[in-house]
Amino acid sequence: YLLQKQDKGQAPQTINLHLNAIKYFYREVFKSNNVISLKFAKTSKKLPVVLSRSEIEKIINSIENRKHKLLISLSYGAGLRVSEAINLKIKDINSEELTIHLKNAKGSRDRITIFPEKLKADLHEFFALRNMNDYVFASERGGKLTERTAQKIFEIAMKKAKIGKDATFHSLRHSFATHLLENGVDIRYVQELLGHQNIRTTQLYTKVTNLNIRKIKSPLS
Repeated sequence: YLLQKQDKGQAPQTINLHLNAIKYFYREVFKSNNVISLKFAKTSKKLPVVLSRSEIEKIINSIENRKHKLLISLSYGAGLRVSEAINLKIKDINSEELTIHLKNAKGSRDRITIFPEKLKADLHEFFALRNMNDYVFASERGGKLTERTAQKIFEIAMKKAKIGKDATFHSLRHSFATHLLENGVDIRYVQELLGHQNIRTTQLYTKVTNLNIRKIKSPLS
């Protein structure tokens, strides 16, 4: 069955989803581990799409709405996933220590990331007269923004800034990691800020930063 899927050209990720379902069925229904030895298909690790600092600046400057501008700025400046950005509450931000406490992040684990000092004054003004339990980026109807709304905000900003890359909201996080590594931040600190359990996941960004070697001129040039 799985080989047939492979022959049809289905992606390794799709085949692995089917294998997971088969393993679960045998384990829970038949109480059997006979298929446990089946190995998952190897998935190709594509390099993440990274925006340059000037592209990030263009995207942010293209946004007129204050809340939307802060959403994109903070997501890049703190390396947030879209789900983390929309679930963020005012009480989670410690602007004195310049940290953000992300609760129940990916894998149901808490983590601490950095808060950009550049946004301190803007956010204090944005938070004025609001409850500490409020979402940072509340929707007009109350509650929080949806992931789709946040993604749409990014897509519109990309279009207005005339950035031609195939970037998504998650590219802000990719760019955060890559720019930190380019600034010489130790990869272990970047791993902590991103919340990666395995450093090999973080090492993928070193391949992106290595692409910038071509921009370095020889002293002989």
